Amino acid sequence: MIKRNPPPPLLYADTERSSDALYFGRVGVPDPFVAFGLRGKKYAVVSALEFGRVKQTSAFDIVLPLEAYLKRARELWPQRKPAAAEVIFLLAKDFQQTRFTVPEDFPAGIYEKLFELGLDLEVADGALFPAREIKTPAEAAAIRAGNRLSAIGFATAERILRASRVRGRALVHRGKIVTSELLKFAVEVSILEAGGVSSNTIIAGGDQACDPHERGSGPLRAHELIIIDIFPRVTATGYYGDMTRTFLRGRASDAQHRLVAAVRAAQRGALKLIRAGVNGRAVHQLCVDTFTAHGFETKNTAKGSVGFFHGTGHGLGLAVHEPPRMSPTVDYRLKKNSVVTVEPGLYYPGLGGCRIEDVVQVTSGAPKLLSRYHYDWEIR
Repeated sequence: MIKRNPPPPLLYADTERSSDALYFGRVGVPDPFVAFGLRGKKYAVVSALEFGRVKQTSAFDIVLPLEAYLKRARELWPQRKPAAAEVIFLLAKDFQQTRFTVPEDFPAGIYEKLFELGLDLEVADGALFPAREIKTPAEAAAIRAGNRLSAIGFATAERILRASRVRGRALVHRGKIVTSELLKFAVEVSILEAGGVSSNTIIAGGDQACDPHERGSGPLRAHELIIIDIFPRVTATGYYGDMTRTFLRGRASDAQHRLVAAVRAAQRGALKLIRAGVNGRAVHQLCVDTFTAHGFETKNTAKGSVGFFHGTGHGLGLAVHEPPRMSPTVDYRLKKNSVVTVEPGLYYPGLGGCRIEDVVQVTSGAPKLLSRYHYDWEIR
């Protein structure tokens, strides 16, 4: 059976929430706008507020004025309050196009109106732009710049932890108890000053860190593992970095040393295995096997899971999480020049959590490291 080519892409989104819209037009537009591809050209329909800037700075071949289409829509449908659906219908009519492909998150209300108007919309089976998975040298450089911002954040957090005093179980810095909030503020300010924005930074210690997406709150304790996960966006490009390190201020126990050593061993093994053509599921299984060999089992309990219960990695680019995935449920072979995180972790309430994350670009040989920060975790 010959697989037909999909209809051309159609978007109605803003670039703050849609990485597809930013990828397609390479320009930031804060309000939803219509964009589509047709016969090898990219089109955008924007208001007068955005028209000049988008025309001058974007990757769109043709930029059309929204107001002209709204005027025509009001004349054609005087009983309606015309909006995006009517504009898209008129565009389709002008370009003699009856079918488009839309992303999975295309607005349902507009989809329904266009269906009623007779336009055939096909929801993309997976990514709207599969080419996003393969990163150009410029994109890889932009991701590397994002990870440099992450490294600046780690240096800021480590500096405060290193300068803090241990008083019982408390950490005190310049007369203040060191909290997740205090460290997050310092980290995010340092990244802002360096040209990025870091939102939802994770700085979680002790048992809080055993929930991998817990952002962390309250005092950070001496002698407890602290997971710091920083995923900043570069303001100039929109590309993300994503790195995680685990620290401990004070003295680590033997069990904590074993835990961190197992995570680092799993990550090293994964990095050695990753290359074009390797199944991401095999990379994940290597991490599982490494943890088992080190005596760390994963279990599902009534209070939640313990051990290693998330994927080993995910794609990174204009979104923090994008294809591909390296997990036990995804059967997928890594492609050359794709970019993935490598972030095994272990989580045991009472002992603590550890995750170590770096970013690599897949090659036909050893992966190219796009992140850099040291792995010395115990701050005495």
